[in-house]
Amino acid sequence: MSALQPKLSEVISVRPEGPSAVGAASTALAKTDTLEVRRLLLAKGREIPTHQARGEITVHCLEGRIAFTADATTRELRGGQMLVLAAGEPHSLVGLEDSTVLVTKVLPANPLAS
Repeated sequence: MSALQPKLSEVISVRPEGPSAVGAASTALAKTDTLEVRRLLLAKGREIPTHQARGEITVHCLEGRIAFTADATTRELRGGQMLVLAAGEPHSLVGLEDSTVLVTKVLPANPLAS
């Protein structure tokens, strides 16, 4: 299997490691037909503008501190905190400190694939 499709029981490191991680703002850690897991390295002051995901997502701040805006409300997430967001909800985020964020997306089934 490729690095993006690990076996379901395979251990995946979510920590950024080595010099290649420093320049990687977003790294896909795993992807299946129904799930995608990405690690974001968000530098202090860096903003990810408003966007939306087709499926539900979780946003887990592993370390650092971010401002997450959705539903006209900005929430601060610190290392060890997470939130769940509904499908299609517009959202944005800003690094309040250098931060590592784990984003898990539920990928809706493709209705054309039946």
